Amino acid sequence: MASHRRAKQPGRTRVTVLTATAAAAVALTSQAAQAAPQPSKNEVKEKVDKLYEEAEKATEKYNGAKEQQTRLQKEVDALQDKVARGQDELNTLRDNLGTVASAQYRSGGMDPAIQLFLSSDPDTYLDQASALDQLGSKQTEALTEIQSKQRTLAQQRKEAQAKLADLADTREQLGTKKREVQTKLASAQKLLNSLSAKERASLKKDESRANRASARADLGKAVPASQRAAAAFAAGQSKIGSPYVYGASGPNSFDCSGFTSWAFAQAGVGIPRTSQAQANAGTRIYSQSQLKQGDLVIFYGDQHHVGFYAGNGQVLHAPRTGTVVRYESINNMPFQFGVRI
Repeated sequence: MASHRRAKQPGRTRVTVLTATAAAAVALTSQAAQAAPQPSKNEVKEKVDKLYEEAEKATEKYNGAKEQQTRLQKEVDALQDKVARGQDELNTLRDNLGTVASAQYRSGGMDPAIQLFLSSDPDTYLDQASALDQLGSKQTEALTEIQSKQRTLAQQRKEAQAKLADLADTREQLGTKKREVQTKLASAQKLLNSLSAKERASLKKDESRANRASARADLGKAVPASQRAAAAFAAGQSKIGSPYVYGASGPNSFDCSGFTSWAFAQAGVGIPRTSQAQANAGTRIYSQSQLKQGDLVIFYGDQHHVGFYAGNGQVLHAPRTGTVVRYESINNMPFQFGVRI
């Protein structure tokens, strides 16, 4: 008969030790929580601004990949059109030669050289130059044209395949940069969400104050760089208050280079899409005192931000996520040089 023993209860000493250990763990956790205070509103803002700057760097790389994708797609389409036309032309040449061969057959037999061409690899045959002597001049010309067309077509197909491979790589790069931007923005939003409602409202109030100050910016007696620069700047002014959105190039939202390229397009001037490319789109001006209204202004060592010089030490630009198109002091960012388009 099986015996049933009562489980041995822990002794009072063991219970006391366990209780003391638990209490110590709670105390340590409490101390750790006290040792890691919640970051202040200003500390969060500093981290968020840094993340927004990193997101803007990634945005300009995203814009570059997007522009390259558009260019490659056009090149691929053009090459594929060439291949299609070339194939049609080749088919027509072969049909014409086949018609000649049929006529010869009906009139007493097909020329052995044409028969060989139509029934085997033409390149292998045509590489034997002596065989051309067996054909009439018109047939020789037709066969040579077919051979040339085939070689051209093969080269075009090879180029199209290479472009398609480049396009696939660019699309992959585009996706990577897009995810990088989204990750940075999500991290920034997570930090903002860690603030109290009162702190978030305070940051929003600060941003609104900056927008109102922008509307009252004193541009002084700014001299336009040119008539077209003045027209581009005026187009930019018409978009003050429009939100910054990464990858956007108007007409209702913009990133930094999307804003400047859109504004110049309204003046009938085409400039590159990215800030780095815009940095090489005109004459560089390294002295702030020589800048004129409508000149582009490039910021940061890697040239990832661009705006318009507005006059009196002010720039008109799309600053970053969470802001709108507005005026700011040129000294708010590390100035590199101006560009006169």
